[in-house]
Amino acid sequence: MAWPAVLVIVPVGIIFILSGLIVNLIQAVLFILVRPVSKSLHRRINKIVAELLWLELIVLVDWWANLKIEVYAEDETFELLGKEHALVISNHNSDLDWLVGWILAQRSGCLGSALAVMKKEAKVLPIIGWSMWFSDYVFLERSWGKDERILQSGFDRLADFPMPFWLALFVEGTRFTQAKLLAAQEFAASRGIPVPRNVLIPRTKGFVSAVTHLRSFVPAIYDATVAVANSQPAPTFLRIFRGQSSVIKVLLERHSMQELPETADGIAQWCKDAFVTKDAVLEKYFSKDIFSDKKLQDIGRPKKSLFVMIFWSSLLAYATVRLFQWLSLFLASWEVIAFSIAFLFLVTIIMQILIQSSESERSTPATNFTLSEGTRQRLLPR
Repeated sequence: MAWPAVLVIVPVGIIFILSGLIVNLIQAVLFILVRPVSKSLHRRINKIVAELLWLELIVLVDWWANLKIEVYAEDETFELLGKEHALVISNHNSDLDWLVGWILAQRSGCLGSALAVMKKEAKVLPIIGWSMWFSDYVFLERSWGKDERILQSGFDRLADFPMPFWLALFVEGTRFTQAKLLAAQEFAASRGIPVPRNVLIPRTKGFVSAVTHLRSFVPAIYDATVAVANSQPAPTFLRIFRGQSSVIKVLLERHSMQELPETADGIAQWCKDAFVTKDAVLEKYFSKDIFSDKKLQDIGRPKKSLFVMIFWSSLLAYATVRLFQWLSLFLASWEVIAFSIAFLFLVTIIMQILIQSSESERSTPATNFTLSEGTRQRLLPR
């Protein structure tokens, strides 16, 4: 690992873990004491508390790695962001797509009420996953028999949400890799449906469930098409810690929930058609370098995340000095040093877990399959 990354990971990791544990503790107390009395009040307070943690990741993206996000949308759509409940669907390039969504939510004023449907493994991620669990994220088992009930329960809980929320649903069900693309292309060719070149085939059961249960109180679907700029790698935590920037392009289209068909089959077909359109948008961009004719919106770069990082840095620096002064009264110097080394080791382990979770190439292919060389050449994007 390069030295710039190490020099950032260690201090940022210390701040993130300590502040994260404080936030998780506050969230736990709120969940136990406030939520049983008033779910609305709990959600309003939790929104503020969660943002104190999540903004620490945004400050790395905005002010260290200088990640650039270009949002293309109609003025009417852009003006409504953060002012209404919305179901958000998107293609899934990497495990940091949720962080791109957080950035857009923060710019729209609803970071603390930005939710998602995620795999159950995410909720055990130290700090971040625990915070998501306290914030009404929905975690799936990857078994439809169980997930159908989980989704229905999760969606029903949102009916009385007291402020605008975004609920992100990655309907491809897994992040994009070339191996999974080949599997999707072979499946599509065998079924006589459009063969994708830049997206995976959506798994529509979750989307149908979402629309069915949410359409009575969620007015809109935000359809996001996300692309990493040509010739650039997808963002990962490791690249962010190294200060390596990327350019992410997002085409955002708003659809009224009432525009969607009433039947399950019709809703599923709408979703499939949306991904055929996404594929065409991405193919045009990758082949002709033309992404969208919609207006490029200015999402700015607010300083709020900087202020939050300064707050945590100052608070924790003071607390750390006082802690070591207190420890020195009871422990020998070597014991204090041993305690420090053990804590730094813990920081390294936790940060390594977070970094590995964002590496797309570590993802397991969706299924085991073998394609002939001729089939590979025919199906792979050119």
